[in-house]
Amino acid sequence: MSLALKIVLLIASIILTVSILLQSSNSAGLSGSIGGGAEQLFGKKRSSGYDAILSKVSTVTAILFIVISLVLVAIED
Repeated sequence: MSLALKIVLLIASIILTVSILLQSSNSAGLSGSIGGGAEQLFGKKRSSGYDAILSKVSTVTAILFIVISLVLVAIED
């Protein structure tokens, strides 16, 4: 059981890392943080394509990663 969860945790961590690295950047450096304050305040509509899918994959795998990590800690004790 523990070995299977560790393998799933490894796969989830790889998917999480790849999905975060493939996402486009939200800021344009220092000028984006100064001039883009209104976009962050009122919200910028995220495209419903590639970035939205990667965002959902990142969210699901992050939750999966946390849950499996907590289960492994509870099992090991």
